[in-house]
Amino acid sequence: MTELIRSRAAAYAVAARLLAVLLLPVAFVRSPHHARRLACQWALALRYPAEDLAGLTAAAREAFVAARTDAFWRDGQLIGLTSGHRDAAQQHAMFTAEVRRTGSAWAARRLVLPPEESAHVGGFALDVRPTEGAAWLERHGAAYHLHRRYDNEWWHFEYHADTLPLRLPHPGAAVLVRTAG
Repeated sequence: MTELIRSRAAAYAVAARLLAVLLLPVAFVRSPHHARRLACQWALALRYPAEDLAGLTAAAREAFVAARTDAFWRDGQLIGLTSGHRDAAQQHAMFTAEVRRTGSAWAARRLVLPPEESAHVGGFALDVRPTEGAAWLERHGAAYHLHRRYDNEWWHFEYHADTLPLRLPHPGAAVLVRTAG
């Protein structure tokens, strides 16, 4: 089954790349200076139709689009967005569900933060896919101010323009760092 999933993902990646190349002339007519970005966005929108970049800060959205455009054209790597901005109610529901699943707020914080601490609610956190895309972003993301934040979440990146954020073992570790300091 895993092999089938990998081959299907590879086929989707090839189709997205081919589609972007085919769309490039149309994108050039529409926006000559941003044709590659536009063709990439169109192709990735078909590959990842449920993506929603709304709610991200303008800077985080621009950084993500620039990074994945470069990944796409320079290295043939697709990067999709699984989750970006979440409103406080959605984040609260996720945190509450994780508290129920794990049995404690402390344990839940290893995977999900309450809304008042979540970078997703602030609009500058991105959960990306696939793992190869996240690996590309981990290698090159700093050039776009996108940084992997937690050791236990290969998919979670945050936009930080002015500072290099401290890499933490998990989301709940931020509380430990604040109380120890």
